[in-house]
Amino acid sequence: MKNAIIVVIILIVLGAGAYFISQRGAEPVTPTPNTEVPPVSIPLTGNEPAVPAPVVDKTKTVLGQSTEGRDIVAYHYGEGTKELLLVGGIHGGYEWNTVVLAYELMDYLMATPTAVPAGLKVSVIPVMNPDGLFKTVGTTDKFTKEQVPTGTDATVPGRFNAKNVDLNRNFDCDWQAEGKWQNKTVSGGTAAFSEPESVAIKNYVEANKPAAVVVYYSAAGGVFASNCHNGVPAATTALTNEYAKASGYPAYKEFNFYEITGDMVNWLAKINVPAISILLTNHTDTELTKNKAGLEAILKTLATAE
Repeated sequence: MKNAIIVVIILIVLGAGAYFISQRGAEPVTPTPNTEVPPVSIPLTGNEPAVPAPVVDKTKTVLGQSTEGRDIVAYHYGEGTKELLLVGGIHGGYEWNTVVLAYELMDYLMATPTAVPAGLKVSVIPVMNPDGLFKTVGTTDKFTKEQVPTGTDATVPGRFNAKNVDLNRNFDCDWQAEGKWQNKTVSGGTAAFSEPESVAIKNYVEANKPAAVVVYYSAAGGVFASNCHNGVPAATTALTNEYAKASGYPAYKEFNFYEITGDMVNWLAKINVPAISILLTNHTDTELTKNKAGLEAILKTLATAE
């Protein structure tokens, strides 16, 4: 009996010890503090530094992209509100000399800021058909004659955009799906302004309303007025005659060597924007001296016009 009591006491002592040991080993759980600091609202005092406005490059405007995604860019000279727009390269690599001329005129305007009278701005789109130019010379930037394949036949594919559309048959004056180029049939697109290149020009002209537009082509050697069955306005006649007189090119009331549909300058006439076509004498020369004189003459005309 005595031994049984001793055994019971030992078991009680061992159980109590185990209980106290287990309690000591159980560390209390400390809640994880919330370390996220709530935002503090700081009232504005009016003395904070101003956030700078985005920088706007006033020297150029990206009008849009070509069929293959190349930028169509207008470069600006002068800060007047009356704008003269010059366009080269509508026929891309086929009329590559119009692109070279546009870049030469840009060099002249950059080097001679006084060439642009007060109140005027000259904008130059050197390459309206960048895909066609790239097709011929492998670039849309400045290039040399050495980069151009020799022979007219080698440059013909560059006349058209990447969808094989003649952009000067894609505007809204007498537009047709099939147009003429000399004795050839060419695509005018699926509709007037079906091509991104012509849409880019359309949007720019409608947004900026230039006082006059000059478009360079080759090759016939002359200054051609524009119209779309509404006669040649007096302002267009004045531009035609002034450019012709200063440059030495003959002046023509219209281009009638063969039927033209969807022509750019005739669309400009349709929306009452005075516009003329300058056709260089051949496909290789820029005739810079003649065209610089013509540009200077119409700048004087625009500067004095009401």
